Amino acid sequence: MIQQQLLNEFLSLPAEAQRQVIDFIAFLRQRYAVVESASQLPDIDLINDSFIGMWSDRQDLG
Repeated sequence: MIQQQLLNEFLSLPAEAQRQVIDFIAFLRQRYAVVESASQLPDIDLINDSFIGMWSDRQDLG
């Protein structure tokens, strides 16, 4: 379905149905925004991170 057809279908709906479509789109954007932001995590240097290596002297953890 091309954008114009989709817009025409949307505009042919009653006002309440249009509101439901808008709400559903907002819900989907919010739901999938989490997935997108999770895939854009910052690079973490675990080897040189002082917190990660703070127990490196303990034999029972190494």
